[in-house]
Amino acid sequence: MMSVATSSFAQKYCYVNSEYILSNIPAYKAAMESLDNQSQQWQKEIEDKYAIIDKLYKTYQAEQVLLTEEMKKRRQDEISTKEKDVKDLQKQRFGYEGDLFKKKQELVKPIQDKIYNAVKKMAIDGSYAVVFDKASDLIMLYTNPKYDKSDDILNALGYKPAKKEAEKKAGGGTLNPGSERPKNDVSEPKK
Repeated sequence: MMSVATSSFAQKYCYVNSEYILSNIPAYKAAMESLDNQSQQWQKEIEDKYAIIDKLYKTYQAEQVLLTEEMKKRRQDEISTKEKDVKDLQKQRFGYEGDLFKKKQELVKPIQDKIYNAVKKMAIDGSYAVVFDKASDLIMLYTNPKYDKSDDILNALGYKPAKKEAEKKAGGGTLNPGSERPKNDVSEPKK
């Protein structure tokens, strides 16, 4: 009779909260503020161009009865050209892989890369099989703060975490919003 030895490997898991980590990094806050300001400037530029087009259109409508067919055609072409130009500008600024996207990549991606590298190092050093992100679309119904490594990542990046250590030590868990049970209640729901 042949005996087969089986061994089970314990998988280690933990999670981080990327929104919390990013909110504790001053460079990220500054980058987002810069993006916001740039976005507002570009939006105003586009709105100003639309206001000019609107004024041209209203003037055209008011004078339309006095214009020859050739003059009407020129005015319509001018308005159409300006509309196309402003739509192209809007796409260039805010479209997929537009100026705002590129600016965000330039300012935010290096910060995200540092976080990813810190998470990767922590996962390798701590032998974690999986590191979840509590801020992602992945639904985590219950999270025990004991397994939250967000502060460890901030420390590894050289930032002081703002999270209360008392909350972490208390061992209290958190439920996702909309859950019926209050925080730290692990008992069965009452019938």
